[in-house]
Amino acid sequence: MSTYYPNVSPMTAGLRCACPRCGRGKLFKGFLTTNERCSVCGLNLARQDSGDGPAVFLIFILGFLVVPVALWVSMTVEWPLWLHAIVWSIVILGLALGMLRPAKAYVVALQYRHRRDELEDTDA
Repeated sequence: MSTYYPNVSPMTAGLRCACPRCGRGKLFKGFLTTNERCSVCGLNLARQDSGDGPAVFLIFILGFLVVPVALWVSMTVEWPLWLHAIVWSIVILGLALGMLRPAKAYVVALQYRHRRDELEDTDA
């Protein structure tokens, strides 16, 4: 007898950092360390591996978003170069750290959606 699980959107699971199968269990036990199993549905999360994908995506996305703003600010305001270095380093670091968990959760949810047969346990 198979258990019914709702169709969870990868975007919803990513933003909530939730289990990609049930959408209710916590995906992470640390900052970026995934739980071994979902506490609600029992999905084996140890098999989920996002690799460096989320970090690479964030590098491109943040570069695309922050560099034009930094250029506009540098042409508009007369800040010394050291102040630009400090401000934009803090902005990039804060955005990257804030977006890394949801980005990793989103990649894990996409992997689950598109490779479900490889990732699901038959005994769970």
